[in-house]
Amino acid sequence: MTPIRVAMVGYGYIAHYHARAVRAAPGMTLVGVLGRDPGKRAEFAELYGLKKGYAHVEQLAGDAEVDAVVIAWPNALHAPVATAMMRAGKHVLVEKPMAMNAAEARAMADVAARTGRQLMVGHMWRFDREALYLRDVVASGALGDIVKTKGYGVHQGWGPTGWFTDPALAGGGALIDMGVHALDTVRFLLGDPDPIRVYAHISTRHGDYAVDDEGVLVVEWSGGTTSIIESGWWHAHMDGVEASTQLFGTRGYARLFPTTYTTGSGEDVRTETPEFPARADHCDQHIYDGQVAEFGARILDGAPVVPGPEHGHVIMAICDAAYRSSQEGQAVTL
Repeated sequence: MTPIRVAMVGYGYIAHYHARAVRAAPGMTLVGVLGRDPGKRAEFAELYGLKKGYAHVEQLAGDAEVDAVVIAWPNALHAPVATAMMRAGKHVLVEKPMAMNAAEARAMADVAARTGRQLMVGHMWRFDREALYLRDVVASGALGDIVKTKGYGVHQGWGPTGWFTDPALAGGGALIDMGVHALDTVRFLLGDPDPIRVYAHISTRHGDYAVDDEGVLVVEWSGGTTSIIESGWWHAHMDGVEASTQLFGTRGYARLFPTTYTTGSGEDVRTETPEFPARADHCDQHIYDGQVAEFGARILDGAPVVPGPEHGHVIMAICDAAYRSSQEGQAVTL
């Protein structure tokens, strides 16, 4: 079987996680990289033994010897680059957030449907072994009905610079950088319910830039759960690491990172703290390996990829509603 030939769009920090994942994935091979800086492009290509380098989107789109791309460029480029690649017949894995807003995300989904190309969105926590374990605990009913959750997408004592703080390139701040992790993770754990209503207070309190670095969201889901989501940069304290989620059920409590769950009451309390392989870092390579393996498998069998364009669009719709809610000072119904 001919391997799926993949090219990277971008050579920054996160591109290396994807590149290693492609190299580890069965039936996939990394063949090239797109980037405007010839020195950095050449350095990336040498590191991974790539023979193909591209300075422009059109060059990569026109290369018939590339079957799929991974887009790790600034948010403003996600929609145009993904659209160009799908129209050129290539499958796409695009980093989160899917786009600048829900309208762009919907347009990307429409192109994927028309072209028949796979469009995967990089909500990588769905492939974390601890998140998968806890999703099964929730699905088993061991916790009863999940009444509320608390989730975190916060940087403590740190925040990004560069294009992340430029609204023209990022589309937003900490909410769409970090909050999307908390949002998609809890939605995954709950079995992907639809958002019904969003209330948010979003502000800029820690830096001199035109994007947000503080956010608190309340999301009501179709399954009857209410989620509290915190997003932020430069916080003096955080209650949980990226994507850490607490779930409060009618029969028990569970937490992701550290991962544990408790059921029963009184003398019948039972706590389970499963053991998992050691993590090299919190955003462990195995998450990206699982994500890319799913991408490759769905390219081969044609089944809908998960998380796909609909999953990405839902998260963008929540973010749009949150920004609007904060501006208007009232809840927004989706």
